[in-house]
This record gives sequence, C-alpha cells and structure tokens, in this order.
Amino acid sequence: MEIKQKNIDLKQIESIKTELTRFMMSYKFALDEVNTKIDILKQEFHYIHDYNPIEHVKSRLKTPESIVKKVYRKGYGLSLSSIKENIQDIAGIRITCSFISDIYELSDMLQNQSDIKVIECKDYIKNPKPNGYKSLHLILQIPIFMSDRVEETYVEVQIRTIAMDFWASLEHKIYYKYGKEIPERLVTELKETANSISQLDKKMENIHKEINEIKEAIDFNDGTQEIFINNERFYLPHDFLTQHFNLTK
Repeated sequence: MEIKQKNIDLKQIESIKTELTRFMMSYKFALDEVNTKIDILKQEFHYIHDYNPIEHVKSRLKTPESIVKKVYRKGYGLSLSSIKENIQDIAGIRITCSFISDIYELSDMLQNQSDIKVIECKDYIKNPKPNGYKSLHLILQIPIFMSDRVEETYVEVQIRTIAMDFWASLEHKIYYKYGKEIPERLVTELKETANSISQLDKKMENIHKEINEIKEAIDFNDGTQEIFINNERFYLPHDFLTQHFNLTK
C-alpha cells in the first residue's frame, strides 16, 4: 500500500513538473514571437526609410521564484490559471527609441498586427506618474501554438526614449540603495530631473523634425528623389517617377 501511494506521488510530481514547464515555455515562446515581430518592423523601417526608430531592445522572463513572491504580495491565488490571469508581466520587453514620435509609431505598428490582441495601454508619457516616470506600457496577448493546445499568453511591452530610460534606470538604483525610502529633498530633485529630461526630449524631437524638413526640401529642389532599394541609395529624377509610377511631384 505504501509503495502504491509513493508511485502516485511521483506521477503527480511529474505531472506538475510538465505543467510548470509548459507554463514557462509559453512565455518564452511569446517573448520570441514578439521579439521577431519587433525585428521585422525594425528592418522594414530601415530598408524603406533608411532610419531605425529602435535603439535597444531588452527582454526578460520572470523566474518562478519571482512570480510566486508577487503572487503572495498581491494576494492572488496560487493556481496556474490564477497566475496567468493576474500576473501580466511575466514576459516583458523594453524598447528604447530615439524620439517620442518613434514610440507612438512603433506602438501603432505593433497594435495593428492581426494576431496581437491589445489588453491594456497605459500612456505614462502624456500622463506621467507622480514621481516623474514616463513610458508607454502595452499588455499584449499573443497566441502560442503548442503541440496540443493554443496558449493565449500575455507580454508586457514598455516603450520609452533614451532619456526616459536613463532617468528610470537611475531612479530605480537610487530607490534600491535607500530601500525605497529616500529623503524628500531627493524625491523633489528626481521629479525636477524628470521634467528637465522631458524638455530635452521635446527639443530633440523639434530638431529631428526640422532636419527632416530641410532634407526633403533639398531633395525636391535638386529635381531628384532619394529612393532606397535593398538598403541601397538611389537618386532618381522626379520626372521619371511621375511618368512611370503615376506619382505627383
């Protein structure tokens, strides 16, 4: 009788291990899926516009220990179904862009993917957190096709500028050093620094727009149009383009 009970326990443990493995694998595959989509958009933008709106992409998967700690902290149920529904940042991707306009353009491109379902969008750029934090947060749901099922898996995507990322990284380090309790004077200075970085982002955005306008004016005035084909630059006359492709000047 004892031997039989032991065999049952071993089977149960093996079953739990399998389900946990599938659970974590689904999030890894979801990260891979979204990273592939981001890379495709990045390359497409580069080839067509000779411009890369993405500076850096960083992804991470919460460890089982980290997930359990958050479950206890939030008071959620310990079942895998409860964890899946309530912990939506197990898989996370952070995208750093050059300019604020890049953030919204990239966000639109991701949200327009037919197999992506947008669960939530939090715009901390237009509505910063009280401490000055800015970023665009998306909770996306990605279908992952396993051997015997389709797992609808959440991925959190954070998109921010280089300046926003710089501030957020330093703010996190400062709070970690002080155990999340820092002097009020430093809290005020951090908020002022966030405002200064916001102004820097706006200035760089304006410079970026003006440079593009000047470049377009120069290309038009010399009678040619800059065209990129397979990452190669060509300068073709406007007359050629309008005659053969029914384009307007």
